[in-house]
Amino acid sequence: MPRRRFLEYAREWLYGEGGYYVKAPVIGKRGDFFTSVSASSFFGGAIANHLVGLIKSGDLAEDSAVVEFGAHRGELLSDIAQFVYTLEPKLLKTLNFTIIEPIEALRKAQEEYIRSGFGDALRLAILPDLSRTRYLSAFVYANELFDAFSFDLYNKGEVAYVENHSLVWQKADAKMASKANRLGIERGEIFDGFERFAWKLSAAFNRCETIIFDYGVFHPRNDFSARIYKEHRVYPLFSVTDLNLFYKNADLTADVPFWHLLDAFRKAGFEAAVKEQNSALLDMGLPDLLRLYEEKAGFEAYRRETGRVRTLLDPLLLGERFKCCRFRR
Repeated sequence: MPRRRFLEYAREWLYGEGGYYVKAPVIGKRGDFFTSVSASSFFGGAIANHLVGLIKSGDLAEDSAVVEFGAHRGELLSDIAQFVYTLEPKLLKTLNFTIIEPIEALRKAQEEYIRSGFGDALRLAILPDLSRTRYLSAFVYANELFDAFSFDLYNKGEVAYVENHSLVWQKADAKMASKANRLGIERGEIFDGFERFAWKLSAAFNRCETIIFDYGVFHPRNDFSARIYKEHRVYPLFSVTDLNLFYKNADLTADVPFWHLLDAFRKAGFEAAVKEQNSALLDMGLPDLLRLYEEKAGFEAYRRETGRVRTLLDPLLLGERFKCCRFRR
């Protein structure tokens, strides 16, 4: 394999022909990792409750687009739609549920999964990119989107390349060195695409509320976090001497640099804020949803669900490791 910049190698690993995400990996106990979506449907329920509240307050229109990026098979959209129906049934007929998915095979899988649960009850569109959306008002959401963006590896003036599935280092060009200096990074990952994504979102909708959950750090640590997930085991990238052992068959990720992400959205005209996932879900009314569930399903069902919800809220599990970014314009 010829020498390639790590950014390009990572992009091919995840999104190239036969790439890891292209194959729609299994998520949950039988897969390589857990997400909040696989932990409890009340994760989607809290997002739905927030969406309904925005519409009732007049911040969003009843016919808004409800747009998801990184939808995998469509489980989170299905959870949100189900809770919207429970909380405000009439909105299921007016909201325009939309998935942006560039991979054709995943678009087909999403269509099949969502239609199997809702038939034609949803106004559903699954599109390859944002250019085909035609809505003035939008609620945009995603779970673990930005950690799936490709990134460079930078170390004190050098940038990583890959040759024969092994890391090698070269002097960074002036553009990369300048970006690292602007972001305050001496050593670590430099993500690609945050700025492009923010500007595309800004251009697509006149009014937009964006909620995105992901894991990462608030400030530069000047150390590497890049790692590989395979069957719930974590392999630090620099502990693997032959990357071909995992190439396209495991998840490759790193901590999201939230200071970089927020900077990109603010420059694109958004108000931007971030907080821990547990705090955000509580603000979105998760306790109220659980009380409603107890009234309808009984205490035993409520008790079982609170055990699952604990995974979302516990600081030692997903509660503080994951953050919620809120972008508004």
